[in-house]
Amino acid sequence: MSTQCEESDGMAEARTEENEHRGTSRHEHGGAYEDAYGRERPGPHPFARWGTYGLERRGAHRRRRGQRLVRGVGAMLAGAIALGVPALAAPTPTAAAGAIAPAAAIAPAAAPPRAAAPVAAAFPRVVAAPSARRAQALGRPTRALPGAAPARWAYRPRGHDVSSHQGNVNWRAARNAGAAFVYVKATESTTYRNPYFRQQYNGARSVGLLHGAYHFALPNTSSGAAQAAHFLRNGGRPANDGWSLPPALDLESNPYHTKRACYGLSDAAMVGWISSFSAEVRRQTGRHPVLYTTTRWWRQCTGESRAFADRHPLWLASWSSTPGPLPAGWKAYTFWQHANRGKLPGDQNMYNGSMAALRRLTSR
Repeated sequence: MSTQCEESDGMAEARTEENEHRGTSRHEHGGAYEDAYGRERPGPHPFARWGTYGLERRGAHRRRRGQRLVRGVGAMLAGAIALGVPALAAPTPTAAAGAIAPAAAIAPAAAPPRAAAPVAAAFPRVVAAPSARRAQALGRPTRALPGAAPARWAYRPRGHDVSSHQGNVNWRAARNAGAAFVYVKATESTTYRNPYFRQQYNGARSVGLLHGAYHFALPNTSSGAAQAAHFLRNGGRPANDGWSLPPALDLESNPYHTKRACYGLSDAAMVGWISSFSAEVRRQTGRHPVLYTTTRWWRQCTGESRAFADRHPLWLASWSSTPGPLPAGWKAYTFWQHANRGKLPGDQNMYNGSMAALRRLTSR
């Protein structure tokens, strides 16, 4: 390498002597020169110390850098087009008018049109996936999760669910971020109570959000009826006020023993435990609980039971851009938990219907 440097210095010196001989050394002796726009400038050239050979090398370097930039931009545009970016795809009559009409089958007919999305909006913000060990324990996916609701569900009521992990929630900020409803963890097994439940549950109501309570099931610690009674004594009982959503039962893999996802219960025993919980809630409140679960856990731990689909609303946990397949028996979900974080505190949810239909769910 040192040899190449010596040769380059010698070549530069020879070029400088040649330029001086031809009368081109005016950059080193004052006078005038032409800038990049062809304008004559007084004084020495700002790159005079480089000599003519140095200027030629600088120009070639700039050309190569420009060529690389052009190739890079071209590759990015080609990739965006291949991914179907709306702003780059072939224009349609709607897109040419500067708006994208919502899908008729998804959004209400009265929904206003939305402006065409820019290129950056075609790449949704992605949030970090949970650790593989925790995701496996909860029966949830381990891939990265979208932080916002998919665009075609944009007009559905958005909500979230919180627990003691979120602490005291800023409910005014949650409402301003678009929350329409929330589910709050009240209890677990027959011994645990959420210490933040009062602030979370009552705070949501104070800013005009529909609210509901849920119980985290531990079927290996006590009967379903016993856990339902503990739940209803400690915040799970909904008021008949037009603001309270049905009680919910959280059914997922055992977080305390990853190798016993079904808590050591057989399919039949698990179905019996859920029936016991549901019957007690029904006896005390007159309502069937919402069942929160994943399709995988339901298949693994209930043997794909169809015993609850007719009377129990489904709260599907599926951290993906689409809900995916439903647990056995259900033809539609009522709530969909689509991400574990986003604009709202806690997990991100949406209701599968209109706001008017969601309000009707609060009545018995």
